[in-house]
Amino acid sequence: MSETAPATQEALFQFLDDLGIAHSTKRHAPVFTVAESVSLRDEIPGGHTKNLFVKDKKDQFFLLTVEENAVVDLKTVHTLIGAASKVSFGKPEKLMEYLGVIPGSVTAFGAINDRGLNVTFVLDETLMENEIINCHPLSNDATTSIRREDLLRFLEATGHRPLVLKVTA
Repeated sequence: MSETAPATQEALFQFLDDLGIAHSTKRHAPVFTVAESVSLRDEIPGGHTKNLFVKDKKDQFFLLTVEENAVVDLKTVHTLIGAASKVSFGKPEKLMEYLGVIPGSVTAFGAINDRGLNVTFVLDETLMENEIINCHPLSNDATTSIRREDLLRFLEATGHRPLVLKVTA
């Protein structure tokens, strides 16, 4: 297990800056659910995300990043993402170990903490139709907006090869 502390928001923003990736962040009260975050829609344009941290029976981990209101069929999604079996939700301990975040703050930006490349990142095709994607910057008291191409570039810069797949109904 890595003894390295998870990246801070400041480290994340510096990483994006070093890559030449434009980003903007809006601070807000902590939100734990999609329902709680709806009030921010008028203030923050673009596609808003819901993230599902799941694993298969072989302990392969996946982060599914989809549009906030999208439906993912957890009984069949394994056939789309290359999992060895049906998936179940990953434990909070693995979420912290691999992505450096707690439940409620799950985000594709957690890739910055997955130095061991333990997680496969899956971005839903429908979400990626948005020019701007909004994700928590490692905590749920802010939302960071980034262009979809730059989100892909960020993930690749962390050593991940994101899959862009249709995983929603």
